[in-house]
Amino acid sequence: MSVAVTTRRVGEVFVLDVSGRITLGEGSSILRESLRDCAATKQPKVLLNLEEVNYIDSSGIGELVSGYTNIQDAGGQLKLLKLTKRVRDLLQITKLYTVFEVFDDEATAIQSFR
Repeated sequence: MSVAVTTRRVGEVFVLDVSGRITLGEGSSILRESLRDCAATKQPKVLLNLEEVNYIDSSGIGELVSGYTNIQDAGGQLKLLKLTKRVRDLLQITKLYTVFEVFDDEATAIQSFR
């Protein structure tokens, strides 16, 4: 199964609900386009909900870092929500867990943007 991204707004925050596998090819390009659309707004606030993501390869990790950088460059913030154990372990192994703000609760994550 490839990745699916659904975008919704909660106040000023774009919440991207991601499901499936973020892998080389279609999976990472769909995520890239979704993050690029958010970065195009003024000072984007983006919360990436990864609760339904069961696998990320190195290309997917690259897209997360690239999206983070693009949104930071646009004066915004990118935060992660509800990481699965596999994704959390991968971010810890790659030392990226310290780069991203990670939340387990959506309401708390939304409030952190204020």
